[in-house]
Amino acid sequence: MLGGKNILLGITGGIAAYKTTFLVRLLIKAGATVKVILTDSASSFVSPLTLATLSKNPVLTSFVKEDKIEGTTWNNHVEMGLWADLMVIAPATANTLSKMSNGTCDNLLIATYLSAKCPVFFAPAMDLDMYKHPSTKKSFSKLDSFGNIMIPAGEGELASGLYGEGRMAEPEEILEHIKLFLRKDLPLEGKKVLITAGPTYEAIDPVRFIGNHSSGKMGYELANVAARMGADVILVSGPSHLSVEHRGVKLVKVISADEMYEAVHSYYTAMDIVICAAAVADYRPKTKADQKIKKSDVEFHIDLVKTKDILYSLGQNKKHQFLVGFALETENEVENAIKKLKKKNLNLMVLNSLNDKGAGFGKPTNKVTIIDNNLEIKAFELKTKTAVALDIINEIILKINA
Repeated sequence: MLGGKNILLGITGGIAAYKTTFLVRLLIKAGATVKVILTDSASSFVSPLTLATLSKNPVLTSFVKEDKIEGTTWNNHVEMGLWADLMVIAPATANTLSKMSNGTCDNLLIATYLSAKCPVFFAPAMDLDMYKHPSTKKSFSKLDSFGNIMIPAGEGELASGLYGEGRMAEPEEILEHIKLFLRKDLPLEGKKVLITAGPTYEAIDPVRFIGNHSSGKMGYELANVAARMGADVILVSGPSHLSVEHRGVKLVKVISADEMYEAVHSYYTAMDIVICAAAVADYRPKTKADQKIKKSDVEFHIDLVKTKDILYSLGQNKKHQFLVGFALETENEVENAIKKLKKKNLNLMVLNSLNDKGAGFGKPTNKVTIIDNNLEIKAFELKTKTAVALDIINEIILKINA
């Protein structure tokens, strides 16, 4: 969610400034680019060098910067304000809150704040009597009227030794407030999405199985994209070396087609969108040997039986769910995909063809054609599977909002 976001962190002179080192690390870990502005008094509580090292960007403290080689230059507060996608002021002292609310522009941080065009968060930190003082409450009210977002202070032990309100929110809480703010405008916010991925392995004996070459990458990319767009995602995955990248994805590991069938159906009724991207085995051995089968005869025969058709069963039990299937074809691709779309009662079918160079199992790229239940066909160029996942999720969003 914070991937690629530019976040400007303003730090003011309060004891809670020490927590900002942890906040910077959390923001960087979440994928953001972070730049820091320190007020003069903040430098007494936290080192510019520490913050520069953690953020991997120079820390700004004043309008003017002196350099032995470049001479005297200035820090452009307007550029900084326009650069930021989000601005966070933490800790926000009573003094800084008053300056923000009244436009008292006497340092680089306030000048940048007044130039910012992005959402601004502030996390107050002060002693409990200061926090409750009418002037502070007035600052809160005015900043709220400006559209700034307050991250309320919590209760706890304060630097004065008193106990009460005024303790700055913890870095993890600040991060969650930012994420909640970003989520509210995401197109899949509040949606529950189930995605299947990877192959299934159908056991012959304890060491051998019938499987396929699916890596699961397409399904994992779909899960990550859906989560970044605000969805709560359950990813039911067959055997894969891949790992989940987004915290909004719950991974459920299975091995066989039967296990995937049971897992999918256990979640299905609560889902809004279901995308079946797994390469599920069509057949499994009729019986599984309890012990490893010894090599003896020249020929060896395995009796196979059909596995349960997961996608068909979901289509037959579909109520409110938006159901998406995948078809991998080698001939009469569109015709066969349309037949499956109708038979399985789908909303969308994503067609892959092994005849397309760069598409199929075990490749970083894919080329898809998307067919909806009105038989509208949309073909896409060869792309990375990350980009393909984005195309598919965007098509789903278009259809459910139509």
